[in-house]
Amino acid sequence: MTKKSIYQLPEDQIEALLRANAKSESIERPYGITWKHATAALNSNNPIEDANAQLILRQNPKGKAKVSPGDLLFFAVMDGHAGPHTSRLLSKALIPAVALELSTLDQPSTERRSLEPSNYSALTYLKSTLHYLGSLLPASISPFAHIPSEDPKYVQLAIQTAFANLDSEIVNAPIRVLEMLQANAGSLKPWEHPMAEASMLPALSGSCALLAVLDTARRDLHVAVTGDSRAVAGYWEEDVNGEGKWRVEVLTEDQTGRNVNEYQRMVAEHPPEEASFVIQRGRVLGGLEPTRAFGDSNYKWPREVQERLTSSLLPPGSAFRKCPTNLKTPPYVTSQPVITRRELHFLTPPNQKQRSGSKSNLRFLVLATDGLWDELSSSEVVSLVGAYLNGRRGNVSKSDLAKSVFTPAETAGIEGKSTESKAKQGSTEGEWAFVDENVGTHLIRNAFGGADREKLHQLLSIPAPYSRRYRDDITVTVVWWEPNEQNGEAKVKAKL
Repeated sequence: MTKKSIYQLPEDQIEALLRANAKSESIERPYGITWKHATAALNSNNPIEDANAQLILRQNPKGKAKVSPGDLLFFAVMDGHAGPHTSRLLSKALIPAVALELSTLDQPSTERRSLEPSNYSALTYLKSTLHYLGSLLPASISPFAHIPSEDPKYVQLAIQTAFANLDSEIVNAPIRVLEMLQANAGSLKPWEHPMAEASMLPALSGSCALLAVLDTARRDLHVAVTGDSRAVAGYWEEDVNGEGKWRVEVLTEDQTGRNVNEYQRMVAEHPPEEASFVIQRGRVLGGLEPTRAFGDSNYKWPREVQERLTSSLLPPGSAFRKCPTNLKTPPYVTSQPVITRRELHFLTPPNQKQRSGSKSNLRFLVLATDGLWDELSSSEVVSLVGAYLNGRRGNVSKSDLAKSVFTPAETAGIEGKSTESKAKQGSTEGEWAFVDENVGTHLIRNAFGGADREKLHQLLSIPAPYSRRYRDDITVTVVWWEPNEQNGEAKVKAKL
């Protein structure tokens, strides 16, 4: 057995790793709210298989539609597996796909609602949507085009439609490419065509996706999850003395075979004779951990389709994900998201007063790929973010910080984590570190040791691919809001 020596990285390199992918933005809006968001990522795989995206659209800025002026804010994290190809595609296409589907809700197709980008990146995203694969978004009229969007269920149906259409294009793109190449046979072998591999890679790799949509006009939050990334909300619960604690609300369920709801769904969707192997060791057909994902076509294509596509569109000798042994009645994996809705009570219309006596305030939202939740519990994350927003700095006792948060049973969510992951969480020994400017970096640092610098240095010094035995890629986005006195145009402050 070959041994490899691993040398501990110096302090400056550890800090550079933690902060390399950190960014933040502050946006003052004319309706009295400053939106703030921060994102950070740390790779274990090389290249990182996670991705993320953000987009802020001014909804009906000229007041032409029935909906009051406001914003649509989109935040997403993607957790790729078997390569970065699907997650990278989703980072460019998922938010535009959902935004365009939502734009059909208020107006007929000939008079769709105006969605104008509040900065150049929005326009870039919208114009580049699926230039990669042709046309990912369907040109046909949405079935919800004439339904008033004030009804939240139609907003959720639009999000589900966008997820399903996007995944359908990812999965079916290689089939269309092969049909095109066979119909226009030339001197090139099918796998030599530039679209052959370009269409196969996002289909054969896979990705979870977690999307939050904040609609300020309707005062709604929608969180859609496909896979085992997780969203949690932090509520400040004030007592009669003006003091309080942070209440944890888990907004998603981990969609793995260890989640009893997902296990029962999977068993019900396939013949009784497959019940013993649809989920094995908490994984789909014993292999894939998330039960819902984009791509992962080797769990969606029939066996004969897989054999035809891989032999035709991949160069001879290529390494690729094999067809699962027990694949009998595909698809076994779906991109269909589960969507949670919450009202944003702090967005009070100008002609209304805030609810008197309200002592429960939603203050922030955390979206993260499963690498963070392998290391930290939902309550630990809420306590770390809450204390950060309250200005805590330096080292803080874990036992003391644990007293600042509580998780009611009805908002604890359903975890799909392994026993090994759960064993890492909940210790009240040691200290957390509050030293980072970016709250996302703050969470990642504390996931791998916090104030225990020796542990932090050891874990972050392990290079890929060996690091994957000890930690996963992590991407985390934190969104929060503060009141402001702004009455004019939006002001954007970004920090990289």
